[in-house]
Amino acid sequence: MRFRPCIDLHDGKVKQIVGATLESGSVAENFVSERSAGDYARLFAADGLSGGHVIMLGKGCEAAAAEALAAYPGGLQIGGGIRANNAADFLALGASHVIVTSAAFRDGSLSLDAIAEISEAIGAAHLVLDLSCVPTANGYRVAANRWKTVTDTEVTPAMLARLEPWCDEFLIHAVSVEGRKAGPDLALAALLATYAKNGKPVTYAGGIATIADLDAFAESSGGAVDYTIGSALDLYGGSLAYAALAARSATGK
Repeated sequence: MRFRPCIDLHDGKVKQIVGATLESGSVAENFVSERSAGDYARLFAADGLSGGHVIMLGKGCEAAAAEALAAYPGGLQIGGGIRANNAADFLALGASHVIVTSAAFRDGSLSLDAIAEISEAIGAAHLVLDLSCVPTANGYRVAANRWKTVTDTEVTPAMLARLEPWCDEFLIHAVSVEGRKAGPDLALAALLATYAKNGKPVTYAGGIATIADLDAFAESSGGAVDYTIGSALDLYGGSLAYAALAARSATGK
């Protein structure tokens, strides 16, 4: 179980926002940093934290993203507006992987053709599928279109296994708790662990705000699922110590 750091970009700045408000016309900002994306990337590189995420939340983030990738070549993944026709450009800038969300869907449904198109363009070894989801009466359903559209695709171990040939990792945001610092979705963590124990790497995002939350997540996931933390981290205005998580990750806990 590894800590995957994140650099979320909005309007060209490093921010932490409540993701569900991104398209509301009034974005809820938890934190706006005075430090550059490159500053954070260099910190993560110094601490040996690979596999973190640079997420471009809307337009105007390309320069900041390029700065981060250049500061930690091969150490960061990038997502936000990634498609088959631009994915290779970000790999050339230094990303280890591209993270695909909306481009994996066509007509509101997960599309194997769309996924295959991107995978074939850059190679499955460089593709991360973001299947962020919400809990419903019919299981966890993938949310697309900046989390506004709940699709008919259910996140299950069998579904993740079917997608393995086209990607290298999965990133799962728990949309209902993302950015709210109110604790992780432990049921989702347990579900993901069922797949991750024998599948490809899975990173969970959403709600982890304290060491107690992290311990509960570790128990629910059996240590099989990686995690990322945003708003709760002291780097981003929260109280959870980044240094403690970096040290903990070095031990695999």
